[in-house]
Amino acid sequence: MKKLLEEIRDCSVCKPFLPLGANPIISASPQSKIVLASQAPGKIAHEKSIAWDDPSGKRLREWLDVDKKAFYNPDNFAVLPLGFCFPGKSKTGDLPPRPECAPLWHKKVTDQFVNDPLYILIGNHSQRYYLKDNLSLTERIKNFEIYLPNYFVLPHPSPVNHFWMNKNKWFETDVIPVLQNEIKKRLK
Repeated sequence: MKKLLEEIRDCSVCKPFLPLGANPIISASPQSKIVLASQAPGKIAHEKSIAWDDPSGKRLREWLDVDKKAFYNPDNFAVLPLGFCFPGKSKTGDLPPRPECAPLWHKKVTDQFVNDPLYILIGNHSQRYYLKDNLSLTERIKNFEIYLPNYFVLPHPSPVNHFWMNKNKWFETDVIPVLQNEIKKRLK
């Protein structure tokens, strides 16, 4: 896995399309118990070269009920975004992940896992990629239990999603406790 991660971190396939250049961000180990599959690193992650070290990451760690030490241990959590580099900004947030990364790299990475990790699919992009369905994000999350034990679906924890969070109060009362229980079981 070490050689593969080095190869990915050196990737520049979509560099011409990236406003800040290529800076692939990924973390994994063959022992990873949980895979965080999301859209793509944001600008802060690009600048720091660390995934989830921003307000979205703080909220995600709260949802998972883990501290930074557990979160950044690749034997616990693999960080496997659909796009490994910051894709740039759009009018309402970041652009979608570049389409090259996931087909080029994901299977190579997931084939390295020695266990069957739980895939936490964060946001619509990763859910569509892995689940291959046409459901809405809200429909998936309302029915999250049908995806277990392989997948757990979540909205993106970005502060930009406050409208969705306010509209779907059931998420924090009905879904988060089950998520935290799943995480505790995996990290034993």
